[in-house]
Amino acid sequence: MKKLLKYSFYSLITFIGLVLFYLLMAFCLSRITIKKEANTASDVQIYIKTNGVHTDLVVPLRNEQMDWSKEFKLSNTALKDTAVQYLALGWGDKGFYLETPEWKDLKFKVAFKAAFALGKTAIHATFYKTLSENDDCKKIMISHEQYARLIDYISNSLQKDSAGHIMHIPTKANYSDADAFYEAKGSYSLFFTCNTWANSGLKASGQKCCLWTPFDTGIFLKYK
Repeated sequence: MKKLLKYSFYSLITFIGLVLFYLLMAFCLSRITIKKEANTASDVQIYIKTNGVHTDLVVPLRNEQMDWSKEFKLSNTALKDTAVQYLALGWGDKGFYLETPEWKDLKFKVAFKAAFALGKTAIHATFYKTLSENDDCKKIMISHEQYARLIDYISNSLQKDSAGHIMHIPTKANYSDADAFYEAKGSYSLFFTCNTWANSGLKASGQKCCLWTPFDTGIFLKYK
C-alpha cells in the first residue's frame, strides 16, 4: 500500500510538473514575435477572429485570386442569404468539433484523443456578411503574393477526393445556419492546436505572429 501511495504521489507530482512546464513554454514562446515581412503591399484584406479560445483565419469569399465558394459551397449550410463577403476557416480536432457543442458536453475520450494526436481533423468554415474590428477580430492587410501563400496553406490543410475537391462532412452538429465542416489533414495535439494552425498560417503568409503558441492569447497580443 505504501509503495502504491508513493508511486501515485510521484506520478501526480510529475504530471503537475509537466503541465506547468507546458504552460511556461506556451507563455514564453508565444511572447516571442516573428515580425511581419517588410515593404509589402496592402492589397488584400483578411482578418483573424477568436471566440475566446479558438482562432479563425478569415479571407474574402471571392476576389481575383480565389473564389472559395466554388469549394466551400453555400448549399452545404442552411444559409438563405447569399450576400456573404467573408469566409472564416478554423482547423481542429474532428471529434471535438462534432461531439462537443458546448464545454459541458466534453467527454474524456474526445479530450484524450485530441491531446495526443489520436483523432482525425476537420476544417470549420463559417460565412459572414460583414465583420467589425474589435478585441476579438483584427484586420490585416497583405499583398497578393502573401495571399497566394495563404491560399496554398489553407488548401494544403484540406483533404481532397479523387477528383480534387474538398470533402464536406454531413452533420447536424453545425453551430449556426452559416457554417459547415470539411475533412482536413494533419493531427491535432497539445503541440499543434487550432491556434497553432492559425499562427502557422500567419507565418506562412509573412505576417506578425508567435514563434509558437497553442492558445489564441499569444496571437492577439501581437495585434493589440
